[in-house]
Amino acid sequence: MPSDDEAQVLSQWSQDLGRALQIDLDVDQELLLDLARKSADSVIHAAAPVTAFLVGYAAGREAGKGSGESDVSPAVATNRAADIAFKLCSDRAEGKGWEPINQS
Repeated sequence: MPSDDEAQVLSQWSQDLGRALQIDLDVDQELLLDLARKSADSVIHAAAPVTAFLVGYAAGREAGKGSGESDVSPAVATNRAADIAFKLCSDRAEGKGWEPINQS
């Protein structure tokens, strides 16, 4: 976990980047940091940013369906995608093979 100073810098960075990208979203930094740490430990260090990106992309896609098809909030969509990634990391750490996960 980041120190209090680092957490404050990360929070400010997230807000600044969100504004620059025109994204109005509260980011669950603890969840993403835990996920990045777990994927780095389970796979390789470089898996951390790739995992965070893919989880964010999947969450955005699911929450983006909110235009009538779905009423899933970004937070719920992020948690769902992160749960899948955490499971895959755990399975990999236990030496289990990958099996498709039904996301519906």
